[in-house]
Amino acid sequence: MGLLSLAIWTPIVFGVLLLAVGRDEHARAVRWVALIGAIIGLLVTLPLYDGFKLGTAAMQFVEKTTWIERFNVHYHLGVDGISFWFVPLTAFITVIVVIASWESITERVNQYMGAFLILSGLMIGVFCALDGLLFYVFFEATLIPMYLIIGIWGGPNKIYAAFKFFLYTLLGSLLMLIALIFLYNQSGGSFDIAAWHQLPLSATAQTLLFFAFFAAFAVKVPMWPVHTWLPDVHVEAPTGGSAVLAAIMLKLGAYGFLRFSMPIAPDASREWAWLMIALSLVAVIYVGLVALVQKDMKKLVAYSSVAHMGFVTLGFFIFNDLGVSGGLVQMIAHGFVSGAMFLSIGVLYDRVHSREISAYGGVVNTMPNFTAFALLFAMANCGLPGTAGFVGEWMVILGAVKANFWIGGAAATALIFGAAYTLWMFKRVYLGPVANDHVKELSDINSREFLVMSLLAIAVLAMGLYPRPFTDVMDTSVAELLKHVALSKLN
Repeated sequence: MGLLSLAIWTPIVFGVLLLAVGRDEHARAVRWVALIGAIIGLLVTLPLYDGFKLGTAAMQFVEKTTWIERFNVHYHLGVDGISFWFVPLTAFITVIVVIASWESITERVNQYMGAFLILSGLMIGVFCALDGLLFYVFFEATLIPMYLIIGIWGGPNKIYAAFKFFLYTLLGSLLMLIALIFLYNQSGGSFDIAAWHQLPLSATAQTLLFFAFFAAFAVKVPMWPVHTWLPDVHVEAPTGGSAVLAAIMLKLGAYGFLRFSMPIAPDASREWAWLMIALSLVAVIYVGLVALVQKDMKKLVAYSSVAHMGFVTLGFFIFNDLGVSGGLVQMIAHGFVSGAMFLSIGVLYDRVHSREISAYGGVVNTMPNFTAFALLFAMANCGLPGTAGFVGEWMVILGAVKANFWIGGAAATALIFGAAYTLWMFKRVYLGPVANDHVKELSDINSREFLVMSLLAIAVLAMGLYPRPFTDVMDTSVAELLKHVALSKLN
């Protein structure tokens, strides 16, 4: 079994094992098995970095076996510079979420942990799939564990939120399925994504394919105006669900643009780039203003995610190396920072059982260690130089200015809004005198929470101070993608 198969199936096997034999009376043992499964899942991704060859855009660690022979469907895996970092990122976030959920989940612990581990394997499968149908199966299968996580362990309106999440993302994906079947027929009966990249498609076909993929991926990112499901889902989801949704699941949509929309429909991507840039700027500016007036911490960070992901799609569709690389770096950085923001809110919620900003005030007086971590993550969310949040946004802004000064200028305003809503929330929650008895009785983070915060803080600072390992891996693949888009000619 290859390294990518191990990365996919290790967490899934552990997840199925927990569903089969775990019971609430053995909750402690279930948690340890989940943690061991998550750590092994992370460890098997580490040799990928050592074995990854720089300077080539070819797929690496390729595995290919026949899956459904009659329809020429293959179990075909591989990663390039574009998809590589999302494999260890997913495994890392899974470890963090298992540790973070150690005490907060007390009912159906085996099902909760099992759902997360299975979800982890399925998401890694999305980033590794090189067969169109295999990609679709992994892409859609991720909905099931997340639907259950929201619907079973969520807040008071969890059923509404779970249905909204499922319906929005499923409806968008149905158009993608039609596009995949069309490409299968056009390519003479092949689901090989690399072969689809070389298809000579007419302008009309490219436009229809572009919008079919747009329907699936824009909802997942989510882009404005199909973002309305995200705040509701984040508010109702358990802390671990919010962290994984923001850190990894939103990236599946952005990744789809790079793997499908741009290389398969390059002319349509260039023709409709103005629309993507306009929608991205609306997300970056307007949604940033919406975040500014939120009273619920989770809702504020949810809108913040929409704004930050607007940078990603903006970077992709300005079609230069700084923009696309910046978008990818922003995806990884947002994985660390948004995960940290939601887990920080979870630490407070576990103690006070309120997400309202007005329920807090002066937390620094009773939780000084935790406030130090929260300040670092807030600064990263603002895009402070030296943190992960700065690198991708700066690269996208530079790329945007290179393409069009006014687009770059408009994108740069988002840094002001990002600082405004993040620091405004931080000031009201953490600073000043102790606001009420709930805050007065708060206890600082324990050793388990300290471990979670420390791991995320190290990741945020390491990427912010030395992003080169990330950019070195992706540079050649990004250059090859841009070359393919630039050289395409209508049939």
